[in-house]
Amino acid sequence: MTLYLPAVIFFFLTVFVQSAEPCLPQSIQASVPRDVMVGYVISRVNLAQCSATRLMLTSDDPQFSIQRDGTIVAHQLLRVPVEGRTFSVWFKDQNGLRRKMDICLSQRAHQIGLKEQGSGPHRRFKRRWSPMPFLIPENDIPSFPKQLDLIGSDTSENYTLYYVISGPGVTEEPKGVFSVDRNSGMLSVHKPVDREKNPIFRIKARAINVLTNKDTDEPLIITVNVLDKNDNAPQFSGLLKFSVPEKSPPGTTVGTVSATDIDEPNTLHTKIRYTLLSGNNLFVINPDTGLITTKTATLDREVKDIHFVTVEIRDMNGAANGYFNTGTATISLKDINDNAPTFSQKIYNAKVQENEDSGLILRIPVTDKDLPKTPNWNAVFKIIQGNENGNFRIETDPATNEGLLYIAKPLDYEKNKNPKLEVVAENETPLVGTTETWSSALVDVSVVDVDEGPEFIPPELVKWVKENTPNGTIIGTYTATDPETSSSAGMRYLKLTDPASWLKVDEKTGDLTIINTVDRESKFVQNGMYNVTVKATDASSKSGTGTVIIKVEDENDNVPLPLARELELCQKKGELGSVMVVADDKDQIPFSAPFTFHLADGHDEKWTVVKVNDTAALLQQAKELPTGNYDVPLEIKDQQSLGDQQTVTVRVCQCRSGRCPAPLKSISLGVWGILALLLGLALLLLLALCCAMKCVKSSGKFHVVDGADSGGMLLKSNTEAPGDAVTSDIMVVPASAMDQSMKGSQGSHIGIANTSGFGTATGFGTGTGAGYGVGTGTDVLYGPQYNYIYQEGVMADKRDTLSRGVYGAGGSSSHLVDGQAMKFMDPSALTTWNTNAMFLAQKLEYFRTAEDGRYSDDLLHSYGFEGQGSPAGSVGCCSEQGHEEGLEFLNTLGPKFKNLAEVCSKK
Repeated sequence: MTLYLPAVIFFFLTVFVQSAEPCLPQSIQASVPRDVMVGYVISRVNLAQCSATRLMLTSDDPQFSIQRDGTIVAHQLLRVPVEGRTFSVWFKDQNGLRRKMDICLSQRAHQIGLKEQGSGPHRRFKRRWSPMPFLIPENDIPSFPKQLDLIGSDTSENYTLYYVISGPGVTEEPKGVFSVDRNSGMLSVHKPVDREKNPIFRIKARAINVLTNKDTDEPLIITVNVLDKNDNAPQFSGLLKFSVPEKSPPGTTVGTVSATDIDEPNTLHTKIRYTLLSGNNLFVINPDTGLITTKTATLDREVKDIHFVTVEIRDMNGAANGYFNTGTATISLKDINDNAPTFSQKIYNAKVQENEDSGLILRIPVTDKDLPKTPNWNAVFKIIQGNENGNFRIETDPATNEGLLYIAKPLDYEKNKNPKLEVVAENETPLVGTTETWSSALVDVSVVDVDEGPEFIPPELVKWVKENTPNGTIIGTYTATDPETSSSAGMRYLKLTDPASWLKVDEKTGDLTIINTVDRESKFVQNGMYNVTVKATDASSKSGTGTVIIKVEDENDNVPLPLARELELCQKKGELGSVMVVADDKDQIPFSAPFTFHLADGHDEKWTVVKVNDTAALLQQAKELPTGNYDVPLEIKDQQSLGDQQTVTVRVCQCRSGRCPAPLKSISLGVWGILALLLGLALLLLLALCCAMKCVKSSGKFHVVDGADSGGMLLKSNTEAPGDAVTSDIMVVPASAMDQSMKGSQGSHIGIANTSGFGTATGFGTGTGAGYGVGTGTDVLYGPQYNYIYQEGVMADKRDTLSRGVYGAGGSSSHLVDGQAMKFMDPSALTTWNTNAMFLAQKLEYFRTAEDGRYSDDLLHSYGFEGQGSPAGSVGCCSEQGHEEGLEFLNTLGPKFKNLAEVCSKK
């Protein structure tokens, strides 16, 4: 298949240089396309050889122009004829001499359509229909359609074909731009094209057999390039805001204006030229790069801080027919410290009281034209003269930028009545871009006289005193004077502080006398100095203080001592161990280190000493030693050979994991433990003593409670008959001895007795009956009718009551008496006799006051009938007692106990 295309034009540029003119050729011959587009670069003339000569270049053909850099460019769309075309470029040098350079254009054709395949003497070529790209102008003017060219296949010689195209501009957006004649293959364009949207089209063309509807050749890709037309103006890109320091020298960079053009790059259509339309007196812009620089050094922020300049951007390298845009660039001037702060007046006046130790005395205003609240504006005040004694200080008020003059320490009217200060005002940054210097002002200060108290001269008196100076030594005199009269008359001196009580200050003369041991190693001595504060009072009671600084001269009054007296030596098997001994001396050089270490006389040859440094020595084993504690005597002496024997205890142990195991601790009572034990014993002794005293006091009034209903035991007799042979068993008097009788009752009495010591009982009971009881102690009884407490031997006649007593302490037994649960104790004989004595004494007192014959005979008692089959019958007062009651001794009691014996005897 053969492609029928017109010749494709290629351009070759050939430059011929003739030396008629030293720096430019006489003619240039160039091969160009048949159709030359706008902006096409014809040639470039080398102007480097003419750098020293200023030339003016012009073209005699308006369709071409020559730029300043020697580039020759086509200004219009044109077609070069086959015979070529010629035009001239004129140039004129600085001497006014005109010269001409001819530009000869020619076209050259070269057809490309066949690609060589294979090799050898008989070469074959595969035909391909692959045309060179088509060119169409952007935004072409009507009328449409316009034919571009024919596309065809050599298979049309054998087949009847038709042609089809597809792709962008045909079947894809933008649709309807191109079409092809189905039969002839003529390619046409139907409407204008915007190159900025579609710079290139790639269309697929097919040759199809009419009969078979099959491709007769491979599809063809047709490329259509859109030739650019200058139809877009350049646009600014980026912000047009710049800044530059004021007073900048000429040529200082301000910023770069950026612009873009969407037309075809690297053509005159996008060649932008920058121009300043305003501000030319202060700034300059590079026409090719858009760089703005300063033109003068007179930019002053204090005069005008923002400048607005108009910038024009034009394509076609600034040609009159180029598209353009304008914009306003904002240039801000940055502040520099080109203005010094200035005082509003040259002299300022201030007044201050004598001895005033602080306070603001003057505000000093300044003005600064630089940008406020910046280091270029912030003022820094300094006193450069008149403040040699440091009585004043000056600061800056950050809000107002004023200088604030303060009193730093009191002023003395007698020494300086009128201080004059010179104050200078600076900035935080140095001055630049100006010839100004820092300004200064004078401050006249008036001191107001005040009546002052005594003043010590000097305020701090320094005295050198040797350590251990004898008491009573006068080391000097410290006196004060009246500043008004310069006299010390009438002064009284008093010591305010003297921590170690070393000095005595004479009240009238101010003599300083040593009254205690001066010790340099005292805790009150700091850096070898000891301070004493002295107060002086004049006749008007005004006072002043001064300080006596005693610098203590050291003496060799301390011996070196080991820092640790208990040391541990970790002994390894088969090796001799060692331990470090470190000493210290409270004295200073030369009365301290270096020390000497020696074993004291009489040591047991178990140890050796090796000096390590000025303050330490190594105590080494001389032989293997068993584990234990060893007291090693050492002589440690200072540099002046003053020392004493010191003993260190070395604990020798077997190593475990490289160290000694912890020693076993013994448990023993400490001081506080022993005191606690003694205190407890003392309290117990005191408690026993109190109990004994209480028992002694209450022995005459001891009463026994008959809480066990025993009736008591008679152990004491008023006769000398052999009644003493009675056995020591407990004698229990039954309830019938107290005339308690119950007739026809079936009751139960429950008693619970708790005893402590003897003669004390507490009981609870319930029952029915009537009777009498006598007892001692405390007896609590509960019945269905009455509740009562029976105390201190009072006789009572109550219903539903029971009386019982427990005497002494010992073994016990229980049995029923008169339907009651009785508990009998078996005390010792002595206790039993004493108890019965007291009990009988109470009984006798009762019998003495009773009616005659009350107990002479048994009385009949009525007992409650408790139903059929009741075994109850007449019960005598002692019928339940039995024959082992041991009452035979009552027969020998004498006439006074006759009635008692009759009552208790068996009937």
